[in-house]
Amino acid sequence: MSTVATYDSVNPPVGHIMTRRKLGIAVIGFGWMGQAHSRSYLRLGQLFTERPYEPQLVICADTVEQNRNRAANDFGFTETTDDWRAAVEHGDVDIVVIAAPNMLHEEIAVTAAEAGKHVFCEKPVGGTPEQTLRVYQVCETAGIVTGVGYNYRFAPQVCLAKQMIERGDLGEITNYRGRFFSMYGADPLGLLSWRFQLDQAGHGASTDILSHSMDLAMMLNGPITSVVGASETFITERPLPSGTGTHYDRGGADDPTGTVTNEDYFAALVRFANGSVGTFESSRAIVGPQSQMAFDIYGTQVALGWNLETMNEMAMFRLANDQQRVPQGYTTLYAGEAQPYHSVFVPGEANAIGFEDIVTIQDHEFLSAVAEGRPHSAGMRQALDYVSVQAALLQSVETRSWVDVISLAD
Repeated sequence: MSTVATYDSVNPPVGHIMTRRKLGIAVIGFGWMGQAHSRSYLRLGQLFTERPYEPQLVICADTVEQNRNRAANDFGFTETTDDWRAAVEHGDVDIVVIAAPNMLHEEIAVTAAEAGKHVFCEKPVGGTPEQTLRVYQVCETAGIVTGVGYNYRFAPQVCLAKQMIERGDLGEITNYRGRFFSMYGADPLGLLSWRFQLDQAGHGASTDILSHSMDLAMMLNGPITSVVGASETFITERPLPSGTGTHYDRGGADDPTGTVTNEDYFAALVRFANGSVGTFESSRAIVGPQSQMAFDIYGTQVALGWNLETMNEMAMFRLANDQQRVPQGYTTLYAGEAQPYHSVFVPGEANAIGFEDIVTIQDHEFLSAVAEGRPHSAGMRQALDYVSVQAALLQSVETRSWVDVISLAD
């Protein structure tokens, strides 16, 4: 292993050539996110010329032969396998990237950590809070670097919002509104894939999409201390898949059906440690918003609003010094070179970047952390922070009352 100096991955010194550590990567699960991460690794060298790592796509594990063939032929993986254990145990692998279904996360992550591999796992790390706790404990004992797929943290406009909050630009934070509305489950003929099954995905909207919204809230506004929640399943039966269909595939009206066993919708009222209050909603079966991962944060001086559907824009309201004479209203801030990371992809102002660019930023930060031997955020600790809130929410649904959030690590 080569020694790597301290490195500023956002503003590297001009002309400085880093010693790069070769990092062998295993990707387990070659669906949408497995492919997104793999594309990211292939272009990191083109985007981040000053970097402390050199990624190598060593092996891809997937149970579908077509996916394995694509991994080898189109992405350049040196090896493929249908056995995830062979990928984890491979001698040239330093990092295991887990993009498999939720209920497989725990066993794969635990096995990888115990083998001394660094672990990047797509959120939410398992399907239940208990599974996430187990993975966190094993990774802590192993002393490895961990990452979790809370990629929206790395959107340049979100990074700008965090900088403004940390500088105190917003004044005192009074309230927060978070939401993740997606239409992927709005079609009653959408197949009964693993995402709609408690024994395969774990919980539903609270695991799949609310986790993103609350993770972002805790990054921006600090810990959540107490919650009250409500959940609902709107579409209780779905067509059974005949093969390897995903939650984006559609069945027929006369197809045999099965029962949906986790929730379509989850909402919460919360109190933050800083004294502010918040509301959250998540739905996978809503009609209208197609991928509205969004927040509004309100301070005594400035309010900010961001939405993934228009991810290169952020709304800002700044309180005027003389409220009686200066017109009030929101201003649109367009992403550009002033925001972290943005100029890596395009120069100038208001030139848009996309979803997979956020994934690439996240992967750059994680690989940099591994190469430098430092913690990465979001890692398993941040995953545990969310499921500690989720556990309180699930308890609240049962008791129909406010519940204090207690870290599962305690």
